[in-house]
Amino acid sequence: MSDSQSRSLIALEKLIEVVAKLRDPKGGCPWDLAQTPQTLIPHIIEEAYETVDAIRRQDQDAIAEELGDLLLQVVLQAQIASDSNQFTLAEIANGITEKLIRRHPHVFGDVELNSVDEVNENWEKIKAAEKGETAEKPPTFASKMSRYASTLPPIAAGMKISQKAAEASFDWDTVDGVWDKFHEEMAEFEHALKHEDKAAQESELGDIMFVLIQLARWYGLDASAALQGTNQRFVDRFALVEAKCDRPLSDYPVAELEAIWQQAKKIVAKQTGDV
Repeated sequence: MSDSQSRSLIALEKLIEVVAKLRDPKGGCPWDLAQTPQTLIPHIIEEAYETVDAIRRQDQDAIAEELGDLLLQVVLQAQIASDSNQFTLAEIANGITEKLIRRHPHVFGDVELNSVDEVNENWEKIKAAEKGETAEKPPTFASKMSRYASTLPPIAAGMKISQKAAEASFDWDTVDGVWDKFHEEMAEFEHALKHEDKAAQESELGDIMFVLIQLARWYGLDASAALQGTNQRFVDRFALVEAKCDRPLSDYPVAELEAIWQQAKKIVAKQTGDV
């Protein structure tokens, strides 16, 4: 074992001890003791997204910090499970270790794979075998879609589901059909807003968003990246609006705020080269 590995194990043991202390019924932290696997779900999602953001920004200090926050969620979940005799961190580590060895026979066995494509193909075969899937009994498209719908963020799930439907030839002949569907869904959404209840309105809104994802797929666009970019541009523009104003925004007439907003749009566009 290398010095680096030894230091990592020592640090991980310390983290495990700290989390166990936080969860100790005698002298632990009331907040940590009150947590359940369910209450921690938002924190897992938040920490994962913050980690991704740090990686995208290539901020090494932030990456290390956010990975630590994400690791805490794993250890905390394991401690909660261990407290109720469900499973332990050791079982988690052993499980993923065994899976990695099993799915890399070209590294830990005598299988020869010479390209990334070959590795991916073999990985999928092993993964399918683990789930009891065979060439005679392949997984249905619906089962794959269901997995995406329950495990991925909504936009990413929508894109994956759309791609699987297209693989099954359940798709429009041309993009014109997608545009027709978009206009149809817009009309139904407008009708729901005027005449139906909130559940129906949300259902129609979801239909519009799903069709927009179809359009993104047809045009080769990344819907998640597109929305993320829009979110960031809005924040950047809003920050400029706030900096420009010397009193609460609610004190400004709408027309004046719109003029300041348009100025902010131009500034951000020049900064990002989006002109």
